[in-house]
Amino acid sequence: MPVLGIGGFFFRAADRGALSAWYQTHLGILPNGDWIQEAGPTVFAPFSSTTDYFAPDRQFMLNLRVSDLDGLLASLEEAGIAITRNADWDSGGFGRFARIHDPEGNPIELWEAPEQVS
Repeated sequence: MPVLGIGGFFFRAADRGALSAWYQTHLGILPNGDWIQEAGPTVFAPFSSTTDYFAPDRQFMLNLRVSDLDGLLASLEEAGIAITRNADWDSGGFGRFARIHDPEGNPIELWEAPEQVS
C-alpha cells in the first residue's frame, strides 16, 4: 500500500498561539514542528454521523496513544483539566482510555494500549 501512516493532523483554532501552548504544556506536543512518534497502532475509523461516542457538534476526535495514563491524568488533574472516565471504555481488551477537551472544546481521547498497561 502507498500510505505509510498519518503525516499530520491539521485543524482550525480561534487562538492558534494559546492552543499550541496548551498542547505543548499538557501533552508534550510541539505544534508546527516535526513530531516523531513511537511505532504502534493507529486506528483510522469513520464513525456514524449519529454516534454518541463524542459530541454531535464535533466532526472529529483526536486519539493519542500514551504511556503511564495514570501519571498523565494526575498531571492534567493538577492543572485543573477535567477528565472523563467510563469503566466501559476499559473493557474489551483494547487498553485503557480517558477523555479530555482542549480549551476550544475539541475532544481528545487518551489511550494506553494493552501492551503498555501494567
